[in-house]
Amino acid sequence: MSLIPRALLAAGAATALLLTGCSNPLSADQAAEENLDGRGPITFAMGRNDAAVMMQVIDRWNEANPEEQVEFIELPGEADEQRNALVQSLQAQDGQYDVMALDVVWTAEFAANGWLQPLEGEMAVETTGILPATVDSATYRDTLYAAPQNTNGALLFYRTDLVEEAPTTWDELIESCPEAFDEGIACYIGQFRNYEGLTVNVSEAVNAFGGAIVGDDGQTPEVDSPEVREALQTLVDAFADGVIPRAATGFTEEETHLTFTGGDAMYARNWPYMYAIAEGDESEVADNFGVAPLPGKDGVGASTLGGYNNGISVFSENKATARDFIEFVQSEENQRSFMEAAFPPVLESVYDDEELLAEYPYLQVLKESLQNAEPRPVTPFYEAISTAIRDNAYAAIRGDKSVDQAITDMQSAIDAAGR
Repeated sequence: MSLIPRALLAAGAATALLLTGCSNPLSADQAAEENLDGRGPITFAMGRNDAAVMMQVIDRWNEANPEEQVEFIELPGEADEQRNALVQSLQAQDGQYDVMALDVVWTAEFAANGWLQPLEGEMAVETTGILPATVDSATYRDTLYAAPQNTNGALLFYRTDLVEEAPTTWDELIESCPEAFDEGIACYIGQFRNYEGLTVNVSEAVNAFGGAIVGDDGQTPEVDSPEVREALQTLVDAFADGVIPRAATGFTEEETHLTFTGGDAMYARNWPYMYAIAEGDESEVADNFGVAPLPGKDGVGASTLGGYNNGISVFSENKATARDFIEFVQSEENQRSFMEAAFPPVLESVYDDEELLAEYPYLQVLKESLQNAEPRPVTPFYEAISTAIRDNAYAAIRGDKSVDQAITDMQSAIDAAGR
């Protein structure tokens, strides 16, 4: 996701004037007051990679609502290209997309730009029973701007033939590492290449140690704190002491699952999709692994959230239909179908479904992970802040910067991003 600098927002608005031929484009407040009772056909935009899952939901809606059909608009597979397509349409105020599946980290940016319909008053959606962390990810400055669609949380995969129980704290994990070293394998692996996955892993460490990246305003940096310093120092020490192998500075999710399922690591941080791979025929650990929530400083850690939020464009002409549709997505039937497609739902009750528990043994563990999860920084300047986190953390874990220098530089870069 690329950030639109403030200087370019004005240029974008000017471009919108030319594209629409409108001499008086609507302000965000004006647009938010229009078409609240509009009903009729709507469009739903989402990246092609997850289209099959949502098409089932759309088909169910269309069968029950012949006068208010939902048309699926397929966006590119790459996240940056998806975001660019949505931004161009919203800047032009063309109303092409009524409902948009937004990566959770885009929600604050789109809300700050006035592109999303606030879900309050007659547009309010029910959030009772929805995982609180997912609601937080869809909230900007105390206002709900999107309805959580699906989510994701990290799990700690561990070797049951090497440890009897999964560690609940980082210290317990470190104390058990000699078992891995005796086997000649890595102790702990995760995603530490310099990309978004590193931001996720660092954010999890920060959250586990009680720190924060930015303040409630979404832009004031808060990384120059004892908690963040301790979190980053813990990761740096883990690399220095061999708890995390040096090779992991090149790991994404793929290298992580290949290493763990190949029998070459005792612990691995990864998303739930790895469970099916780990129990597959080609896995070296099929009968010797379990899952647990991520370890924290003093107990269960705080996974970073993945997933999508459904936002309604302020330029939609049929907002009442759009509102009903995004709430329909959160129904038990649809949320259950998400889990059957390995698309973790946001409705808490689905995680207690006995049939699904039999099919997905990790479901209760995932629920615990999600109940303790926290969003990545909720900020309209996410891309610049993510870059500040991962660039400086990467330099620290490689030994190219001291922890103190990395924190100082991270603080400065986040401060600049919000100006």
